[in-house]
Amino acid sequence: MKQHYDIIIMGAGMVGTSLACALIDHAKTLNLRLALIEPNVQQLESSADHYQSSFDRRATALSYGSALIYQQMSVWDKLKHQVQPIEHIHVSDKGHFGAARLHAAQEKVPALGYVIENKWLGVVLQAHLREHENSQCLEFYSPATVERVERVEGVMKLELNRAGRASTLTANLVVMADGGRSEIREKLGISYSEESYYQHALVTNVEIDRRHENIAYERFTDTGPVALLPLLSQQKRNRCGLIWTFPDAQIEAGLACSDSAFLEQLQQKFGFRAGRFTQVGERYSYPLKLQRAQEQVRSGLVILGNAAHTLHPIAGQGFNLALRGVAALATDLKNAAKQQQDLGSYSLLHAYQKSRSADQQSTISFSDQSMRLFSNNHPLLAFGRNAGLQLLDICPAAKTVFSRGAMGLSHPVEPLN
Repeated sequence: MKQHYDIIIMGAGMVGTSLACALIDHAKTLNLRLALIEPNVQQLESSADHYQSSFDRRATALSYGSALIYQQMSVWDKLKHQVQPIEHIHVSDKGHFGAARLHAAQEKVPALGYVIENKWLGVVLQAHLREHENSQCLEFYSPATVERVERVEGVMKLELNRAGRASTLTANLVVMADGGRSEIREKLGISYSEESYYQHALVTNVEIDRRHENIAYERFTDTGPVALLPLLSQQKRNRCGLIWTFPDAQIEAGLACSDSAFLEQLQQKFGFRAGRFTQVGERYSYPLKLQRAQEQVRSGLVILGNAAHTLHPIAGQGFNLALRGVAALATDLKNAAKQQQDLGSYSLLHAYQKSRSADQQSTISFSDQSMRLFSNNHPLLAFGRNAGLQLLDICPAAKTVFSRGAMGLSHPVEPLN
C-alpha cells in the first residue's frame, strides 16, 4: 500500500530539518502531511536535554538574518543557549595596509551573527520536530534510502530501500535537500555547473591564550583566506573555529604535520592580532568548488541547499543563503496550502525560484569574485582592493551596506506566517 504525503523532504541535515520546522507548526491547521527521509539513523537520534559541547565539534556562522528566521520558527530561544555572538568582524589582507572593521553596535543590532555548533543546531531542530511526531502531520523514515524518484500521473513517486525492504511513497511535492553529492539529482538528469578553485578548506578548532572578544576574522593571504570564528568557551578554554584555505598541492602537508608545526605555520600566516594559538583539535578538509544545479525546480520537485548551490566559504554565506531559500519556500507553500493550490504546481515553484534568483546571483557572485580578487597578487589589484578596504572602514554608509549583506538582510524574505 502506498503512503501519500503533501510534502516529502529528502535529507534530515540542517537544511531539510529547517524546512520541516518552518512548516510543522502550521501543518495541522493546513491539513498537511509531511515526511522526512534520512539514510543516517544517528542524524535523528539526539537529545537536547543531555547535549554536551565538544572542543572538536564543527560550527557554522549564522547571519543575524538567519537568527531572525529561526526566531520565527520558534526554535531560537532554545538555540541561543549554545551560540557565540559575533559582535565585531575584522577583515585584513596579509602584507598590505588595507583593513576593515564592522561593529554590531554601530549597526544597532545585538550581533552581526552567531557561531553555532552544527550538532547543537541539529539537536534543537530535531527536538522541535519530535514534538509533532505523534500529530499525524509528520513521519520519519530513517534509515531509508531513496532509490528512485519519478513523476507519475501528476504526483511524485519515490521508491525507498529500508534495511533491504522496498517500499513506495507518493507526494505532491518532493524537496531534495540531500547535499552536494546528490545521486538522485544525477539520476533525474539534472545537470550542474562546476568550477574548481583548486583549493581545499582545512577545518578545525583552535585554542588561543586570551579571550576572543566576540571578534570574527577574515584574513586574506597569498595562499588563500583564513577565517577565525569565536566559539563558546569550554572549561575556561578560549576556543575559535578555523577555516584555512590551502592550495590542493599543500593540503596533505597541512593535515599530516604535527600539532606544534601546524600552530607555528598558522601563527605565521595569521599573525598575533587574536593572540597566540596554543592547541589545535582534529583536522578535516574538503575540496572547494562552485557548483550550481542547472534546474532548481520542476513540476513536483524543488532542490535546496548544497544540492542546488555550493559556495566558497570565504564569506560564510552558503548555509545562510540556503536558509533564506528555506524560509521563502515555506512561506510560498503555506500560502498555497491556504488557497488549496497544488503544492507541486510548476507555476508556483517557478515563481518561488524567480523570487530567489537575485539573492542567489548576488551572494554567489560576491563570494566568487571576492575569492578571485583577493587571490590575485598583481600589484595594481592589491593596491585597489586594499584602498577599497580602507574606504569601507572610514565610510559609514558603505559600511552599513556591506554589514547588511554580511547579516543576510540585503534580500529579506517574506516573514513566515
